[in-house]
Amino acid sequence: MSDLFETAGVDDGTPRPLADRLRPKSLEDVVGQDHLLGPSGALGRMATTGRISSLILWGPPGTGKTTIARLLAGHGELAFEQISAIFSGVADLKKVFEAAKARRMGGRGTLLFVDEIHRFNRSQQDGFLPYVEDGTIILIGATTENPSFEINSALLSRMQVLVLNRHDDTALEELLTRAEAELEAPLPLDDDARTALKAMADGDGRFLLNCVETLYDLAGGEKLDPKALAALLQKRAPSYDKDRDGHYNLISALHKSLRGSDPDAALYWAARMLVAGEDPLYVIRRLVRFASEDIGLADPEAIHQALAAKEAYEFLGSPEGELQIAQAVLYLATAPKSNAAYKAEKAAKRAAKSTGSLMPPAHILNAPTKMMKDMGYGAGYAYDHDTEAGVSGQDYFPDGMDRVGLYKPVARGFERDIQKRLEYFARVRADFAGKKSAE
Repeated sequence: MSDLFETAGVDDGTPRPLADRLRPKSLEDVVGQDHLLGPSGALGRMATTGRISSLILWGPPGTGKTTIARLLAGHGELAFEQISAIFSGVADLKKVFEAAKARRMGGRGTLLFVDEIHRFNRSQQDGFLPYVEDGTIILIGATTENPSFEINSALLSRMQVLVLNRHDDTALEELLTRAEAELEAPLPLDDDARTALKAMADGDGRFLLNCVETLYDLAGGEKLDPKALAALLQKRAPSYDKDRDGHYNLISALHKSLRGSDPDAALYWAARMLVAGEDPLYVIRRLVRFASEDIGLADPEAIHQALAAKEAYEFLGSPEGELQIAQAVLYLATAPKSNAAYKAEKAAKRAAKSTGSLMPPAHILNAPTKMMKDMGYGAGYAYDHDTEAGVSGQDYFPDGMDRVGLYKPVARGFERDIQKRLEYFARVRADFAGKKSAE
């Protein structure tokens, strides 16, 4: 087996990290994933029957993906091979496949665990297909990214996707208790610092146990408060990758919170993005989009607030300019909401595509030449400013096309006034059409 493969379990005299020493020996010992490992869970049923199928384990770092794969291999009496997509290439895969073929001829199957499987490119992922299909390997891939975006559809169709939960407070506390038992000493933390440590772990069990090991090595028996804990361990940056799934999850959360008129939640998600290093101008671009898509003419000032945030941020920079971003978030979250303009734009495009190249009616066309006048261009055009109401009520849709109602304002904010205007314009058009018919 090459040095790319895991050799855990081999005792070479080197002290093992705490996270490895506490690695569960059975599926019952895995914390935080009861929805999968319980008697009615997908993995629980596989373990009971010993029939292991190819899987994608999708979840945050430090939630037990590697451990679960190793334990499943034991339940299925399968040889366990592990590679990392970051360090492995085609040559490494070929060696694994050849070894699996030889093993199969001897009557034993192989479970291949691929960490960070989304790091393999499309052609490398395709290379797994024949070996998965003919049963040479049971493939379990681990990923922190959305498989829908990162895994080939052909490979994905042959594998079941299971979602692992981020470790909650209960799961993290269980890990701390196990660590104290293993190290035969209580954590050198007061209650507030213990809570702060779990918050710093951000759901990552492996990170938590690494921090515990550092604490025992460096604290010197002194009981630490949250401030001393932070100074000792430093602060962990929130898990966030600006070009991957976390990026889209957080901007979606911000957008939905704004739409739901929850200023507190919207401020929180905006802060999560900015604290994690997101480009503030990206956040502002989404605010500008939101102002048109979800507020529109219910509050015409919304777009100005969003654009003012851009101008202020570009003028002030960080961190001062981020206050203007917060102000824009608050304004948009508390503004009346309407997607009428957004829906009208989509409906107009559908109508334009379905009606082809219909010409505008002749009466609203300019007639700069005699020939065009003779053809009726501009004939019968009613100049709106010459009417008492400032609107004539004439038809502006193409001949042969029935009038369609595209913009339907809601009875909120400024659109209530617009709605009254549109009702008035509709009455004027009806009067105009009646007069034309009478002629």
